[in-house]
Amino acid sequence: MSDLDEAFKKIKRANFVPDYALDSAYLDVPLPIGFGQTISQPSTVYMMLEWLEPEPGDKILDVGSGSGWTSGLLAFLVGLKGHVFAVDRINELVEFGRRNCRKMGLRNVEFHLAGKDFGLKQNAPYDKILVSASYIDVPKVLLDQLKIGGKMVIPVREDVLEVTKLSGQKTEILSHPGFAFVPLVKGYD
Repeated sequence: MSDLDEAFKKIKRANFVPDYALDSAYLDVPLPIGFGQTISQPSTVYMMLEWLEPEPGDKILDVGSGSGWTSGLLAFLVGLKGHVFAVDRINELVEFGRRNCRKMGLRNVEFHLAGKDFGLKQNAPYDKILVSASYIDVPKVLLDQLKIGGKMVIPVREDVLEVTKLSGQKTEILSHPGFAFVPLVKGYD
């Protein structure tokens, strides 16, 4: 069993959905978590985490953490020597994600209310960045928070991009087309 398979087995999606969505927690569909946001379908999350390639000891930024499920999966994958910084623009979801990860016993993840700018500059640079909502382009401010050699996985329009930072100005981008995500909550324009 791969580490990712084990993470999905231990960090169950049902522990990260509102009570009204429990009956659908194991379906491979996005589910509403309130405030116009969704928890992504498991197959999409699995692919995005595969592309991100989290490793034990990584410091990861999870943008658009929502219910905390991806944050919990990442916390499991980076292990006790790693750390996940989860940010969301909706305070109720920050609290929901924090509670969900606490009840799973995950101590290497912390939740923050997003500020005016993308990401969480005070803890940069990050080994990896996961963005779980669609944006119009790859934000430079997030690239600046990624260490050289690091990787970001981000939905841009209908594609999911794997962005590897090769230097301060140079990136390598691999595109995976055919996805649909809720848009990143306004406030960064």
